[in-house]
Amino acid sequence: MLSVAIVGGLHADARRAAVDRLLAEVPGSVALHHDLATAVQGTVVRTIRDRTGIVSAGEAPLVNDCACCALREDLVPELERLAEDGLTRLAIVELWDSVEPKAMAEVVAEAMAGADLRLTGVITAVDPALVLPYLGNGDDLADAGLAAAATDQRTIADTFARQLEYAPVLALATSEDADDEDRALLAQLHPTARQVPIARRVPMAGGALSGRGEPGRHPLAEAALGGFDVEAAAAAQHPACALLPAEADECGIATLVWHRRRPFHPERLYAALEDLCCAAARSRGRFWLADRPDTLLHWDAAGGALCVENAGPWLASLPDAAWELVPPVRRAAAALDWHPEHGDCCQHLVFTSPGLDRDGLELLLESCLLTDAEYAAGRTAWKQLPPAFDSLLEV
Repeated sequence: MLSVAIVGGLHADARRAAVDRLLAEVPGSVALHHDLATAVQGTVVRTIRDRTGIVSAGEAPLVNDCACCALREDLVPELERLAEDGLTRLAIVELWDSVEPKAMAEVVAEAMAGADLRLTGVITAVDPALVLPYLGNGDDLADAGLAAAATDQRTIADTFARQLEYAPVLALATSEDADDEDRALLAQLHPTARQVPIARRVPMAGGALSGRGEPGRHPLAEAALGGFDVEAAAAAQHPACALLPAEADECGIATLVWHRRRPFHPERLYAALEDLCCAAARSRGRFWLADRPDTLLHWDAAGGALCVENAGPWLASLPDAAWELVPPVRRAAAALDWHPEHGDCCQHLVFTSPGLDRDGLELLLESCLLTDAEYAAGRTAWKQLPPAFDSLLEV
């Protein structure tokens, strides 16, 4: 069985350092990399290397004018070939800069059903000194030459945020420019992640350091081979049951968790969006609009830009018979947050940033809720409120 580990991240130098470390630490490992920079010319360049250098290189054509589609079509056959050869212990899939690990993890997981493959790790490589600059960069990937397709409308900030928050392991590059504030920001953005310094060496018995090529001695190698649950990772990102950060305040970095049991007035919230998006380097969670009382909405903001998505119904709006069709993790999350009157309907937003104005942010959020009179009018009246979010939700 071929073990497969995915290493991604927009911090290219950190990503390459992590891959080089794994090649050095795990005998029989190879790294596969698809360079999407040539996609505009109609091809994707694939290289396979081991610890000594490039073993093979080739090109794959675009599929449906989509570089990521070409990556999918070319990656799985290469992994299957390596598995059949039986000479490779670990295949490291080094993602191109803007490719998100979630998509590739699901591609590999799907291929596992018909091949001798096992996804054993997903890692995002990070330079701690670059976390805030990337999280605040609202430039389009296309403008930076990093788009994965002609239709790619993502920004650097939102792409980096998803790369960072999906992976259970963060490989940290050594950075003289990183300070305590950078490390606090990283810890608050993804408090459950295992952080592994790429340069760390592990003492052996007698105090000696493990040498190159000894399997499993470096924590990064252990993380790459430790196992990965695609379904659990997807659930941890779903807005209805995401493991959002907790309240924190350290080294000038603060995280505010805002939780309320009253819906937003759509017009007042819409008018406040710019201020809310600029109030923190990163904000996310789920929210409840009065004119859509049965719809769970996803809030995802970074780099001063906000993405709002319909994430399906609140469980409270479903008939009892439909609950059997809901994944257990979703039901468990709702049960933990259940209210006798509103069920799982709520505001649960989390804001993380240096210099966070907690008091001002809370006042702004509170001003967007229904007033007592509006709330008392009931759901029938709520649904008649102006639908200010139709353009964002593409209704």
